[in-house]
Amino acid sequence: MPSPPVSVRQQLIERPARRPPGPRGIIRDGGLVYAVNGLVGLIFAATGPVAVILAVGQQGGLSAAELASWIFGVFFLNGILTVLACWVYRQPLAFFWTIPGTVLVGPALGHLSLPEVVGAFFATGLLILVLGVSGWVRRAMAAIPMPIVMAMVAGVFLRFGTDLVRALGADVGIAAPMIATFVLLSAVPTLGRRVPPILGALAVGAVAVGLSGRFDPGPAATRWLAAPVFQVPQWSLQAMIELVVPLAVTVLVVQNGQGVAVLRSAGHQPPINATTVLCGLWSLLNAAVGAVSTCLTGPTNALLTASGERARQYTAGLTCGFLAMVFGLFAPLFTHLMLATPGAFIATLGGLAMLRVLQASFVAAFSSRFTFGALITFVVTVADMTIANVGSAFWGLVAGVAVSWLLERSDFTADDH
Repeated sequence: MPSPPVSVRQQLIERPARRPPGPRGIIRDGGLVYAVNGLVGLIFAATGPVAVILAVGQQGGLSAAELASWIFGVFFLNGILTVLACWVYRQPLAFFWTIPGTVLVGPALGHLSLPEVVGAFFATGLLILVLGVSGWVRRAMAAIPMPIVMAMVAGVFLRFGTDLVRALGADVGIAAPMIATFVLLSAVPTLGRRVPPILGALAVGAVAVGLSGRFDPGPAATRWLAAPVFQVPQWSLQAMIELVVPLAVTVLVVQNGQGVAVLRSAGHQPPINATTVLCGLWSLLNAAVGAVSTCLTGPTNALLTASGERARQYTAGLTCGFLAMVFGLFAPLFTHLMLATPGAFIATLGGLAMLRVLQASFVAAFSSRFTFGALITFVVTVADMTIANVGSAFWGLVAGVAVSWLLERSDFTADDH
């Protein structure tokens, strides 16, 4: 009779469906499309989300060294995790950090010290780890109808589409050539196979930025290589109450929920419990250098799965992970350069890359069951209200499930069968 603990572990921690690929297999599965998707995923993570960290850090009075250490952690350490997970599971599993959780930290740094916040980071990592090992997360995600989850994803990703339109109106000289190139390469399949549309838009946008004379890096960065600052946690009851549960919710429900939904809609089967355990372990590592908790990112994984064959998309994740490690090592230099580009360049690039993903999210949310609950989820998510330090994506899920349970009870019965 097998030992119960071993049996439980085998059921809880998902095993890879196939052996990890060797170097020849990775080279065979790779290609320009996947390399470009990995690059675009990294560019997305290295621009707007980095700006959020910088804003929060400056608001909280962190030093330049502490900020650089934070960026090192969320890129270099999470880049290692991304490479390992993509290689082992042969899926595009990109791990970065919880952006809503980062926003939560800003006000907390106004009345808590950084060591107290780091103590909350450690506690959050332990909580996520326990929930992953217990298997509770997978059961909770399975209980939420997929149309409602995809409506939440659509609500979160909608801003990429609206930002694309705003960028065209605010900076037509940069946005218009990028959009025209993307449309041309998408409309002419022979050209699109040679030059992926998003790569063409990236190249034309870079030229447009250069010709505009608006690439303004300012003074040269004083340091190129990152120097992690190791933090000693200080345990504070106030920090535990204020940050631990909200951070765990943003990781497990908001961020990981998006990531899992995006990957499933692309035909992948992400290992939910293994992902949760890894997020917990890497959150502990990130906390050691003063960085916020790790999560399975939604937008970046959407970019990695935007095109190409499903079985080969893991190579886009490998590319993104390796580039993240490089970015983390040279965080002061790359952050300095990326933030020097006009906002329209990043908004247009991200919007174009996310259009197909946004379309698929709407189709999945409103094409079958739970349509009214999905609508409520979408509306609440788009409203972007924060209640009890928890963002609207979580409350959108709560509202959508509640409304469907009250008004679409028959859809739950159909979903069970």
